[in-house]
Amino acid sequence: MSERSDRFAGIRQEILEGMEKRVESRAAAFELRKQFLDSKTGKIGQMMKEMKNIAPEERASFGKSVNELKEWAQQKFAELDEKMKAKELRLRYELEKIDVTMPAEERETGNLHPVTQIRNQLMDIFVGMGFEVAQTREIEKDYYNFEALNIPKDHPARDMQDTFYLSPEFLLATQTSAAQIHTMEKKKPPIKIVAAPGKVFRSDDDATHSPMFHQMEGLVVDKKITLCDLKGMLDLFVKKIFGEETTTRLRPSYFPFTEPSVEVDVSCYACGGKGCKLCKGTGWIELLGAGIVNNKVLENCGIDSEQYSGLAFGIGLDRTAMLKYGIGNVKLLFESDLRVLSQINDN
Repeated sequence: MSERSDRFAGIRQEILEGMEKRVESRAAAFELRKQFLDSKTGKIGQMMKEMKNIAPEERASFGKSVNELKEWAQQKFAELDEKMKAKELRLRYELEKIDVTMPAEERETGNLHPVTQIRNQLMDIFVGMGFEVAQTREIEKDYYNFEALNIPKDHPARDMQDTFYLSPEFLLATQTSAAQIHTMEKKKPPIKIVAAPGKVFRSDDDATHSPMFHQMEGLVVDKKITLCDLKGMLDLFVKKIFGEETTTRLRPSYFPFTEPSVEVDVSCYACGGKGCKLCKGTGWIELLGAGIVNNKVLENCGIDSEQYSGLAFGIGLDRTAMLKYGIGNVKLLFESDLRVLSQINDN
C-alpha cells in the first residue's frame, strides 16, 4: 500500500514539475495533459487498466485513489489552460495594440499617368462639344490605313522602314484616321466624331518620337463646313487645355487626306508669345495637323462632296502631355519614374 501511495504522490509531483518547467502555451499544456490523462496512453489511464491485477479486497480502495488522482489532475490542467489562455491573450494585445499618440504613417498617393490625364481632358472637352466617340483598332487593313485616306502607294509613309507590316494586307495602325473611314462608310452625314485615343505605331525613335505613341482624330462632316469652323473649335480646345489666354494660328501644309491642309500652332503659354526656350523664341508651338477633308476621301466613302464638306484633325496625346507638363524626353512617359509622375496631377 505504501508503494502505491508513493506512486500516486510521484505522479502528482511529476505533473506539478511539468507544469512549472515545460509549459509556455496552451498547446504545450495540452501535450502534457495527454501524457497523464489520455485514456489509452496516459499514465493515469494506464493505472485504471491495472485493476484486474489488484486483489479483489483492494480494488475499491485502489479505484477510489485513481479517481481522486484523475480528478485532481483534471482540475490542475483546467487551471493551467485558463492561465495559458490569459497569457496568450496578453501577448496578442501587446502585438496588436496601437499607440494612438504616434504620428500616422505617411503614404504616397498615386497619380494617373500624364497621357491618361491628357486623354481624359480631351475626351471631356470634345464630348462636351457634342462629339461622339468612335472606336479605333491597333491592327488595320492597308486599305483603311492608307488607300481610303488618299495616300498613294508610292507615298513615303507606306515604306517598310516607316510602317510595321504584318502581311501585305494588314499592318499595325500608323494613325487613328482609319476610324474616320469606318464611320463614314457606316453613317450618313451629319457626322461629328472623335476617334477614341488609341495606340499607333511607326518606325521612329528619338527624344521626341517613340515607336508606339497615342493619337486621337476628330472628324466633322456636314453642309458648309469651312476652315473657320475648324479654327473656332480648336481655339476653344486650346483654351481649355493650355489656358484662356492661348490662341491658335493656321499655317499652310500638306496631308493627302485633307485639302486645304494646315499645321496648327498655339501661342506659347509659358511666355505669353514673347519668346522663350520652350517656343524657341518664336512665341508659337506646333501642336497638331488638320484641314478640310479631301473630296476624294468623302467620295471613297460614298458621300456626295458637292453637297457635304468636312474638317479633320489629329492630336498626339504624348506630344500634348510633353508640352503641357514640360517633359523634355518622350521616353520619360514610358519609364514609370515616380519622380516624374508624382509632379504631374491635374485631377
